[in-house]
Amino acid sequence: MSFDYHWHDFVGNLGVVLIIASYFWMQIGRIAGQDSVYSIVNAIGAALVLISLYFDFNLSAALVESFWLVISILGLFLGSRQGRKREVHTQD
Repeated sequence: MSFDYHWHDFVGNLGVVLIIASYFWMQIGRIAGQDSVYSIVNAIGAALVLISLYFDFNLSAALVESFWLVISILGLFLGSRQGRKREVHTQD
């Protein structure tokens, strides 16, 4: 059995570390689930895993990471809209 570790494996592993770290940070109260940092780190992590899956495809993992990326981007979008609403209300 040979073990080939390529650059895309490293990229995917880095993505996994980012996703797990952000979830851990949220669970211990360092960041909130609605924080843009949480969504950004999750989106980057999911994108990195998807890059690695391009080279070694797995449908189940690709589906999970695709949804993770879309949901993270949605969280960023909704968070920015709420931030703008708060700014408008505080300026009144």
